[in-house]
Amino acid sequence: MKHFLLSILLILFALSVTTNAQFKDWGNKYGVRYSFLFPQNEFPNVGFGGNDKLSLEHYTMSYLLEGFAGFELTHTLELDLNFGYGSYAGHQFNYIGYYKSEKIPIHLRLRIAPFDLKGWNPYVFLGGGFVHHSNRYAEQNTVVSPKHVENEGWAGIFPLGIGAEFALTDIVLLDFYLGGGYTTTYDFNNYDDGGNALDANYNLALGLTLTGESCSSDKDMDGIGKCEEEKLGTSPRNPDTDGDGLTDGEEVLVYKTKPLLADTDLDGLSDFDEVKKYKTDPLNADTDGDGLNDGEEVNKYKTVPLKVDTDNDGLSDGDEVIKYNTDPLNADTDGDGLGDGEEVSTYLTSPILKDTDGDGLSDYDEVMTYKTNPLIKDSDDGTIDDGTEVTRGTNPLDADDDVVKVGVPIILEGITFSKTKADIKPESENTLRKALQTLETYPDISVEISGYTDNVGSDRSNQRLSEKRANAVRDWLVRQGVDPDRITAKGYGESNPVAPNDTPEAKQKNRRIEFKRIK
Repeated sequence: MKHFLLSILLILFALSVTTNAQFKDWGNKYGVRYSFLFPQNEFPNVGFGGNDKLSLEHYTMSYLLEGFAGFELTHTLELDLNFGYGSYAGHQFNYIGYYKSEKIPIHLRLRIAPFDLKGWNPYVFLGGGFVHHSNRYAEQNTVVSPKHVENEGWAGIFPLGIGAEFALTDIVLLDFYLGGGYTTTYDFNNYDDGGNALDANYNLALGLTLTGESCSSDKDMDGIGKCEEEKLGTSPRNPDTDGDGLTDGEEVLVYKTKPLLADTDLDGLSDFDEVKKYKTDPLNADTDGDGLNDGEEVNKYKTVPLKVDTDNDGLSDGDEVIKYNTDPLNADTDGDGLGDGEEVSTYLTSPILKDTDGDGLSDYDEVMTYKTNPLIKDSDDGTIDDGTEVTRGTNPLDADDDVVKVGVPIILEGITFSKTKADIKPESENTLRKALQTLETYPDISVEISGYTDNVGSDRSNQRLSEKRANAVRDWLVRQGVDPDRITAKGYGESNPVAPNDTPEAKQKNRRIEFKRIK
C-alpha cells in the first residue's frame, strides 16, 4: 500500500512539472472519483478480507464511487455537488463476524484553492450533506449490538480533506485527495455500544475531471482565449477590460491598441472614439501631422483631426493655433478679404490685423484695389498716408499730389476760352474738376487763380482779358460750392511767359490759367 501511494505521488509530481496549464477561471467542472475507504468505528480498522471461516464473497474492501459537478464562485472558491455509491465494510471483534453497508451520499463541498500555480492546483475542502445506508448482511452479524440499530436509514455526513488537481490537458484534470468523512450515526457497522464512536472513515481518492474551459476558452466572447488574456493582464470575464468601448480582442487583434489603456496614444480621445467616431489613428496622437494632437483638435479647437488645414487657408491648423494665433476654422481671421495663408506667405501682412500698417486702408484694399504697399503707411513717401490720400481723392502712389505748396503755381492745362473772350469752353470741364477736387481736399488753403495771355494785342487789352478769364474760373469754382473768400483772381496779361511768343504752339502755352496756393 505504501508503494502504491508513493507511485501515485511521483506521477502527480511529474505531471505538475511538465504542464503549463492555468487552474484559475476553469468555469464549471464535471468528474468522477474512486475512493478507497478506511472505516473508523468500534471495530478493528480492517477493511480487507477476513479469515477462512468467512465465505469468499466477504473478501472485499470499502470503497466509494462518486460523480460531481463543480461551480466556480470566485477566483479561489468552488462549490461541488457530490453524489455516489459505495460500501462500508469490515470485520467485527476477533474476526468472527462481518459487517457491510451500502452507502449513497449526497452532499455539497466548498473547495478553497488559494494559490495560482501552473500545472497543479492544491486545495482544501469541507462540506456537509446526507447519506443513505443499508446493511445488507445484518443477519450474518455474530456480534450483537448493545443498543438498537437501524438496518437502513438516512444520516448526516461531513467530509473534509486536502488534495490537488493536476492538468493532463487543457480540459482534463487528474484529481487526488486525502480526506475523511464523519457521520451522525452508529448504524453503518450495525453496532452501537452507546459510546462516542460514531461511524466515520478515512479515504484516499483518485478521479478525472472535465473542465468547462480550456486555454482557448473565451468566456467573455472578446475574441481572446483565457490563457492569452492572463498573459496580457486583461480580464477573461470582461470583454472590455479598459472600458474604452472596444473589446479586448479588437484592440489586440485588429487595432493593435492596449487593452489595459483606454487611450493608447494619450491624445485625449478613447481608442473607441478614434476608431469608430473620428477615424483617427489610435496609435498616433497626431493623425494628420499638423502639430495638434487629435484630442486637442476635437475637444479644444474643433478642427478636423484628419485634415492638416481645416479651413483650407494655406496654413496648417498647428501653425494657426501655435504660431500665428489665427482661427483654424476661419480662412480669413481678420476679415480683411485676404486669406490667412496669403497674408502670411504672399503679402507678409498680419493675418490677425485687418489693417497691418494702420493707414486706414484694409490690407485687401491696398493689395487688390489701390495697389499700395500694405506694410507701409505712405506708399509714395510723399508725407501723406495712403488712407488719407484715398479719402481726399489724391493718388497714394504719386507723391507730387500729397501737398499743395505755398507760392508754387500749378498750370491748369486744358482750360480753354473762346477767341479774345473769357467764355470757358466745355472741354475745360475735366481740368476744372481737378481744381475743384484740390480745393475740396485741402479745405484749409486759399488760392490765387492767375490769368495769362500771349503777346498779341495791346498790353492793356491783354491785361483786362487775363483778369476776365481768371475771374471766369473763380466764378465756376464758387458756383460749385467753394467759399469765395478762399479764391482770389488776378490777371497778369502777357507778362511771365513760359515760352517764347514766336510760334503758335508757344503762344498757346503762354495763354494759360495757373493755380497757386497763397495761404
